[in-house]
Amino acid sequence: MNASSLSQLAEATDLRSVEAEICRRNFSQFIRRSWKIVEPGRDFVPGWHLDAIGEHLQACVEGQITRLVINIPPRHMKSISTAVDLTPWAWIRNPSLQFGYFSYAHNLSLRDSVRSRRLIQSHWYQDRFGAGFALTGDQNAKHRYENDHNGIRLTSSIGGIGTGEGGDLIIVDDPHNVKEAESDTVRQGVLDWWDDTMQTRLNDPKTGVFIVIMQRVHASDLSGHILKEKGYDHLVLPAEYELEHPFRVISSIGFKDPRTKEGELLWPARYGHKELNDLKMTAYARAGQLQQRPTPRGGAILLEKWWRKWDLQKHKLPKFKYISQSYDCAYSEKDRERSSYSARTTWGVFEIDGSPQIMLLDYWRERVPYTTLRKEAKRSNKEFKPDEIVVEDKAAGISLVQDLRLAGLPVVKYTPDRDKEARAQSASIILESGKVWYLDYTWSKDVIGWCAAFPAGDGEDIVDTCTQIWLRYRNRWFVIPQDVENQIEEDEEDAPTPKKRRALYG
Repeated sequence: MNASSLSQLAEATDLRSVEAEICRRNFSQFIRRSWKIVEPGRDFVPGWHLDAIGEHLQACVEGQITRLVINIPPRHMKSISTAVDLTPWAWIRNPSLQFGYFSYAHNLSLRDSVRSRRLIQSHWYQDRFGAGFALTGDQNAKHRYENDHNGIRLTSSIGGIGTGEGGDLIIVDDPHNVKEAESDTVRQGVLDWWDDTMQTRLNDPKTGVFIVIMQRVHASDLSGHILKEKGYDHLVLPAEYELEHPFRVISSIGFKDPRTKEGELLWPARYGHKELNDLKMTAYARAGQLQQRPTPRGGAILLEKWWRKWDLQKHKLPKFKYISQSYDCAYSEKDRERSSYSARTTWGVFEIDGSPQIMLLDYWRERVPYTTLRKEAKRSNKEFKPDEIVVEDKAAGISLVQDLRLAGLPVVKYTPDRDKEARAQSASIILESGKVWYLDYTWSKDVIGWCAAFPAGDGEDIVDTCTQIWLRYRNRWFVIPQDVENQIEEDEEDAPTPKKRRALYG
C-alpha cells in the first residue's frame, strides 16, 4: 500500500472515529447519520421535532427522565426514532440495557424489531460500534434478541406474549388501533393491560423507564389515562401550532415548542399545507391524530361556543316555568373504579321575549350502587321539585323508573331509537340556536367540557342526560326551522302537563 493510500486510510479511520463519537454523545445525530442504513435510497429530511424527540429519549437512557409521554402526528418518524434507532444507540452507551417494546399491532412491532437488528448488523454500525458487544446466536429471533452483555430487546403486542418479562426501559409505541379507539371495551382493555400488567414489569422501579409514544385518538386513550398521574414528562407536538393548545407545556429538560405563530407547521419540509390537508380526513383526526387534543377546538358536535352564559352579576335568575331532571343510569360493579357512572342534569325552562329558553341548573355524576342512586334521585326531587324526571329506559334506569313511579314522582321513560352520536347531532340544533344557558360556575364548565369532547371524551353519561332533555324540549317547546326538522320519536308515556307556574329562583 502506497503512502497516499495509507494517508487516505488514516483519514477515513479518523473520520469514522469522529463520527462514532458524535453519534455516541448525541442520539439525534445517530438518527440522522444512521438514516442511510434504516431507509436506504431515501433522503433524510431534517426537522427540529426530531431533535426534540432525540433529546427526550436520550434523557430517558441517561436517567434524567423516567416517565415520558410523547404525542406526535403519524408519519413524523415516531417509530423510526423510538422503535428502530433507540436500542442500537443505547447499547453503544450501555449494552446491558434491557428493552421491552409493545404496540397494538404485532406485525408492526416485529417489522421495527427486524429493522433495528439489521441496523446493528450493518457494516456501518459494526465498523463504528461493533467492538462494544455482539448479538448472541441462541437468542436472535424477530421478537427477541440478546447480546453478550445481557442486553435484551423483547417485542410483543398489547396483551401478547412476553408481558411476564421485565425491562429497564419499557416502550409502548401506538397502543391503540385508531379504528377501534372509539370502542369503550377495546380502549379499556388497553388501560387495564397498562394498569394491571405493565406496572410491575420494570426491572428496577426506581430507575426503570416508561416511554409511551403515540398519536392521540381519544380523550380517554392511554395518554389521557397516564397524564392524570403526576410525574410524567409530556412532549406534545401538534401538526399545526396553537397559541391556546391545552397541552402546551415545558418539559423537565427545558424544552419548549419553538413555534410562535398560530398555524405554524411542525415539519413543513416534509408536510406542507397540501400534504397536511391530505391527512385531515375527519374532525376527530385533525384534533386527535394531528393536533394531539382529541377534542377539536371548541368541540366536535356540541360546540362550546354555542352555550350562553347567564350573568348573575347583572341579572337575577329568571322565573322558571318548568323544571326537568334527566338521568342516565348504569349498573354498578363490585369494583367501584371500573363501574360506569350514573348521571343527572337539572334544567329550567323560561322565556325571553316570548321565546322558550333552557338553563342548566345542576348536575350530579357518580359511580354508585343502585340503592344510592335511588336515594339520590329522591333527595334531588325534594330539592328541585321537578315537573318531570326523564330516565333513559336501560340498565338501572329500568328499576329507577319503577321505584320513582311507586313513590308518586313524575317520571317519564325515555327510549332512544338511535345511537348516541345521531342523538347529539339532532339535539345540537337547540344548542346552536342559542337557547341553552349556563351559570358561570366551575361545575358548569365541567358539563360544557364533556359535551364539547363528545364523542371522544369520557363524559358520555352526562352528554346523554343533556341530549335527551334537549330532544324532548325540541319537540315540545321550540320551533325549529322546517329545513332542519328531523323529529325523533320519544316515549312520552305519563308525561305531566307543564304547570307554567314555577318560580323557584326568580
